[in-house]
Amino acid sequence: MSSTAAEVLRLLTVRGETLAVAESLTGGLVAAEITATPGASQAFRGSVTAYATELKHQLLGVDVTLLAERGAVDPQVAAQMAAGVRKALGADWGIATTGVAGPEPQDGQPVGTVFVAVDGPSRASFHAAGGGKVVPLRLNGDRAEIRMESVRSVLALLLKELAGEQTGNERAQDTEQNGGF
Repeated sequence: MSSTAAEVLRLLTVRGETLAVAESLTGGLVAAEITATPGASQAFRGSVTAYATELKHQLLGVDVTLLAERGAVDPQVAAQMAAGVRKALGADWGIATTGVAGPEPQDGQPVGTVFVAVDGPSRASFHAAGGGKVVPLRLNGDRAEIRMESVRSVLALLLKELAGEQTGNERAQDTEQNGGF
């Protein structure tokens, strides 16, 4: 169990809020990391592993035209996955991972291209458009390393959002400095 997952769950539990996860390239690893923490059931609602592109639309409500035009590895897809799982599972927060773990490129994107997203109560104005906070990543390493770094990154993004809500916007500059390409 990671200390990041434990801290995310602690903050959610203290606030009486819940979390849902939408995963693609991570294939359930985010949910596994969260549920490795004792007491996770107090805040964790569940997850959807939508590995196949059409399931991103069918289960998570990702716009079918967006998927057709841009493919599954896209920042808007990640944002819509996070918003969609939040809605589908009735959670306060939704997080999502989509990307290319390899060994081959996908949707015209090179291996290591990943988008992680968070959608939560502070982002209500973005929901209709499938917005939220998305961080693009360019990761190195083999398939397993890319997947594990994606897990770490999405949990870190959620932790920053949760901590930022408690302490104001002091972390906004740090997020911008560390979240880009």
